[in-house]
Parts: sequence; structure tokens; C-alpha cells
Amino acid sequence: MSFQVMLRELTTGFGSTLMIFFLTLLFSLPLGMVVYFGRVSRFKPLSWLVKFYISIMRGTPLMLQLLLWYFGPFYLWGMNIGGYKFTAIILGCSLNYAAYFAEIYRSGIESIPQGQYEAAQLLGYSKQQTFFKIILPQVVKIVLPSVTNEVITLVKDTSLVYSVSYIEMFALAKQIAAAETTVMPFFIAGVFYYIFNFVVAWVMEWFERKLDYYQ
Repeated sequence: MSFQVMLRELTTGFGSTLMIFFLTLLFSLPLGMVVYFGRVSRFKPLSWLVKFYISIMRGTPLMLQLLLWYFGPFYLWGMNIGGYKFTAIILGCSLNYAAYFAEIYRSGIESIPQGQYEAAQLLGYSKQQTFFKIILPQVVKIVLPSVTNEVITLVKDTSLVYSVSYIEMFALAKQIAAAETTVMPFFIAGVFYYIFNFVVAWVMEWFERKLDYYQ
């Protein structure tokens, strides 16, 4: 197989990698905020349940979680999982990263001085107005570096979906390398991942500069 053919095949697989990446972010970023609110809820059973969920998501490998999400419905209920693979991947990745984002949000929100809440209350702001107009804009700036690290990790974690035999760039690289007995596909895939991570890091740094209030 020529270099051009390898490149074309891996480019096709990279499209699947991008889809997993963007859909995971689309669901996990807002879901992380929902998880955060459950984490700090005054209703203790809910708070304990969410803490346990976060502990499981952060304490077990993502690959194991993907395998459970994919094969679990079959072994538990005999569900036909033939067309369920992509759904299981997005579900597993989104729920995993939502737990990490929830803890990042919590660290950012708890770093805001209590005096800002009291000042907003004196000015007549409701709790919702205080959060969305005063607290959230500051939190976004505070947590952006940590979110950037998780987003970069997600780029690399997309390769773990090969564990459920989903064909994306890394799985294609393995197949081509085995068929052609060459490491060239892995080198090409590594370049793809590096360039994608470079672009993601540049975009996130651009957002950080835009949110720098002192420039």
C-alpha cells in the first residue's frame, strides 16, 4: 500500500475521530454543569449519589466504561447491540468527561469570594441572575486552562474506542500496520493527533486571551 493510499484511508478514519470528539464535548460540557449542581445539592441523597457517580467515573478506566456501556445491555437484557456501538461510545465518553468537568466547575465556582454573592444580593439580584451574570463569566476564565487540559486529553482518548471495534483513525492504523507489516500508519496517525491537539490548544489559548480582562 502506497503512502498516498495510507494517508487517504487514515484521513477517512480521522473524520470518525472528529465526530466522537465534538459530540463528546457537545454533551459533556453542559452535562458537567448539571452534575455539579447535583454534587452541591442540599438534598443529601442526591449529593451522595452524584459523588458516587463522580468517584466511579474518575476511578475506573474509560476503556472499561466503554466496554460496559457497549456489552452491558446485551448481557443484562439481551438487547440487540448491532447498531448501538456509536451510541455507547458517545454515552460512555460524555458521562466520563462530564464527571471531570463537574469537578473543574466546582473548583472554579468555589474560588469566587462569598462577598460577591452578598454584594449581588444587596443590589437586588436573584440567585439565578447572580450566577449567570456575575459568577459564571468569572468561572469561565478561571477554569479554562483546566478545561483545555481535559479537551486535549479527549483528543487522545478517542483512540480508546477501538476496544469496542469501532473503526476510527487509530483502529485503521492498527489494521493497515498489521496487513502491511509497517509502522508508517502509526507515524501518520501520530502526526494527525499532534496537529489536531496543536489546533485545539491554539483555539483554547485564543479564548484565554479574549477573556484576559487586564489586556
